[in-house]
Order: sequence, then C-alpha cells, then structure tokens
Amino acid sequence: MRQALTLARSAPLIGEVPIAALLVRDSIVIAEAHNHRETRQDPTAHAELIVIQEGARQTKSWRLTGTTLYVTLEPCIMCIGAIVLARISRLVFGAADPKAGACGSIMNIPPEPHLNHRVEVTGGLCAEDSRSLLQEFFWELRKKGIRRENA
Repeated sequence: MRQALTLARSAPLIGEVPIAALLVRDSIVIAEAHNHRETRQDPTAHAELIVIQEGARQTKSWRLTGTTLYVTLEPCIMCIGAIVLARISRLVFGAADPKAGACGSIMNIPPEPHLNHRVEVTGGLCAEDSRSLLQEFFWELRKKGIRRENA
C-alpha cells in the first residue's frame, strides 16, 4: 500500500486526483497506475481499471486469479464490477469512500451471493494516509478557487 500511496502522490502533478492502484502476483507488481480521468477526459480512467487492463496485457489473460489489487481508495461500483469480472482474488484498499464506495460504504458488492466470483476484501490499510492525501488535494484546489467533484 505504501507503493500505491507514493504513486498516488504523483497524480496531482498532472492534475489528477491522488488515487492509485497496484496489481500484485507472487510479490511482484504486474501493473500500477493512478487515475487519468482528467488527462484522458475519460470517466472510466480510474486507477483500478487501468491496472486491470495492463495486468491482463502483461499476463496475456483476462483471468487475474491469484492476484491482489491494492488501491488507495475504496472502489466504486464500476471498479468493483471489473475486479469481480477479472477474477482478482484479493482487494486491499486504504480509505473508505462515503460518496461512491461499493465495498461497504454506500453498498457492498463483493459478498453478493449471485456473483460467480468472490473477492476477499480488506479495507482500511493506511486509511489515514490515503484520506489525508485526498483531503489535502481538494483543500489545495478549493484554495485556488477550483471546484472538482471527489474521485
């Protein structure tokens, strides 16, 4: 998670919200990314989706079983859907997202019994660091008079 936080800290340098993800298998980072919604003007360019796409390219398989996804913020509905569909084995996230989180905050998708894959979820790892990073980013934007919705 520390590596994801380091990556997230680089996102504001290009105008992105500081959210980052790493996909790991057997202690090796397969893919890493931070959000690119602003630079790509793409609402789907969340760190999780970019990492899943790159992970599939690297492994030459859309089935990412045996991997762990580390992300600095609780995934949204779109991202947890992709995580389930990619068959990622484990998800570890930092801060909860009370506005869009789909792993316990506004809803809880992973334990849904009708899904064909179960993701082991651990939340709250380095939560305060993740939360502080986001709060500082949005505080700086407000200070500059820039209004942007949360990730």
